[in-house]
Amino acid sequence: MASITKAERLSRVHAEALAQFDKIQDAVHDERIQCLQDRRFYSIAGAQWEGNLSEQFANRPQFEVNKIHLAVIRIINEYRNNRITADFIPKAGGDDNLADMCDGLFRADEVDSGAEEAYDNAFEEAVGGGFGAVRLRAVYEDDEDPEDERQRIRIEPIYDADACVFFDLDAKRQDKADAKHAFLLSFMTRDAYISEWGDDPKTWPKDISLSEFDWGQNGGQVVVAEYYLVEAASDESRLFIGASGDERRVLRSELDNDPALASELASIGYAEDTTRRKRIKTRRVHKYLMSGGGILEDCGYIAGSNIPIVPAYGKRWMVDGIERCMGHVRLAKDPQRLKNMQLSKLAELSASSGTEKPIFVPEQVAGHQVMWQEDNIKNYPYLLVNPITDATGNPSPASPVGYTKPPQIPPAMAALLQLTEQDMQDILGNQQGADKVVSNISGEAVEMIHDRMDMQTFIYVSNFAKTVRRVGEVWLSMARELYVEEGRKMKTVGSQDELSTVVIGAPGKDPETGATIATNDLARAKFDVVVDVGPSSSSKRKSTVRSLVKMLSVAPDPETSKVLSSLVMMNMEGEGIADAREFYRKQLVQLGVLQPTKEEAEAMANAQQEPDPNFILAAALAEEANAKAMKARADAVSIAAEVEKTRAETMEILAGLREKAREAAMKTVKELAQMAQGQNIPPAGPGVQ
Repeated sequence: MASITKAERLSRVHAEALAQFDKIQDAVHDERIQCLQDRRFYSIAGAQWEGNLSEQFANRPQFEVNKIHLAVIRIINEYRNNRITADFIPKAGGDDNLADMCDGLFRADEVDSGAEEAYDNAFEEAVGGGFGAVRLRAVYEDDEDPEDERQRIRIEPIYDADACVFFDLDAKRQDKADAKHAFLLSFMTRDAYISEWGDDPKTWPKDISLSEFDWGQNGGQVVVAEYYLVEAASDESRLFIGASGDERRVLRSELDNDPALASELASIGYAEDTTRRKRIKTRRVHKYLMSGGGILEDCGYIAGSNIPIVPAYGKRWMVDGIERCMGHVRLAKDPQRLKNMQLSKLAELSASSGTEKPIFVPEQVAGHQVMWQEDNIKNYPYLLVNPITDATGNPSPASPVGYTKPPQIPPAMAALLQLTEQDMQDILGNQQGADKVVSNISGEAVEMIHDRMDMQTFIYVSNFAKTVRRVGEVWLSMARELYVEEGRKMKTVGSQDELSTVVIGAPGKDPETGATIATNDLARAKFDVVVDVGPSSSSKRKSTVRSLVKMLSVAPDPETSKVLSSLVMMNMEGEGIADAREFYRKQLVQLGVLQPTKEEAEAMANAQQEPDPNFILAAALAEEANAKAMKARADAVSIAAEVEKTRAETMEILAGLREKAREAAMKTVKELAQMAQGQNIPPAGPGVQ
């Protein structure tokens, strides 16, 4: 079979896309029209009187008391006060540090692209009409540098998603992860289209639109479609083992596209293990830009393996094989219309139920018509009428022949007003019950009121959590292909909005094998994406504080009291306490109550390696005290030696004194003996001393 040319292939793709879009639009047309009507109903002044109702009240008051708008805004504010974020969790045996890096990169892309606007718009359209959407797109970091090919992922809003986003009819999952194709419509002015593409525009067939009561029209605009087509194929994964035992998997298609790759792997010591080849399925997404006349541009394959459009639903069902959705508005439209009609009629009756109007015959007011007409404005002190004559020609009193009666309010209307108000509260929720709480009501009662209100809005938050989780999955699929340059420095944002930098592919050690590997390698990122849904109202945080304060009074030990008091500060709300919350968080992390973030774990590790200044001071004081004790001991030994020396000297002196005394005594005895011999005195006997 002869191969077809590129032009023929693109012509076939365009024809198939038109046929697919016609089927999708025919199937969902009625549902999407209702979504668009719902969004207009609560957000555009005058839209609550669109259709036949306006014709019935032509030339009559048409008032709107838009209570649905307040109910929708309350749900939107609840979400904005408790936003949802995606978190990457490693699969079994995964890298926690790599998961933390993905969290930081994802938050950085959200901040840089203003993702809050995309999320807020999608959530508001889902709550108001039932369907919204966001998109992910890869853009160059520096459009002005021709040599800089680095890209980052942006999360962008899609406005009027119910009229612009269409998925494959066979896609049954709510997040459309199983969709095979999708369309995203956008508008261009005719002049901009001609300037961009250089031909006479033929618009894409877009039938979902409403313009009544709008000041601006879409006339003169050209609809252009982005067409995303998933192309599935099979491939073979081949395993190469390095000299150090590290493994690297390469697809057969990569080897076919780059014949030199096998030689490069062999030159650095990699050899293929032919026994571990694996057949795998691959997905690539092909993007086309087309008008109703043909394909404007073949954009090729985009980053990632998923369609980068993520839907958001308010409420969603599959009925009769057709996807159906609605928001918070649709069921309340009839009670709202009925209330507007009743109030308009009541206002009309009230305006015409002033004073009774007199009824005259024409002759009575002839010449005085202007005075009677201007009386409501100028409030004349008196009014004039002409006398009339009876049948006999005699003058008759100039009194009115009668008076008009003011219209009476039908009793059924008063009863219907009450029933309509109750129906709206049942459908939308009792807003007054949540907003008007008396001052002496207990905290538990406030929590019960908010819990009851939150249950009516939880479905919207829960469904939007699926949207945010899918955004994380699509982002990760794109990041694996875009964030791969070794040595690339990228900004990350921590959970506490702290900024840091990571280096892609920085060399490091494998904690299990000890082999040298490239760290922060997103090609190895195998994660599950989960979402963290915050509390539905701030009263739940206050309830936590009250419960912790009660537990403080019965805490069994000081350590438990310290943990509870730190948790109280962590859940406090108010101005100027952010730094205090951070301080108490660090305490809870050190106590092991909270899991540390990557940055906190690194700081704790560094703190363990670096001596604590308090510990150093205590060690120095202990060493000084030890030195003083040793000196005192040495001084004591020296003093003892001196004492011993003095004692010895004393003993020596005493011994000398005794010797001298003995010699003196002997000398005295000798002298006495000599004297006795000279006087013939006999010497003393042996018993004489």
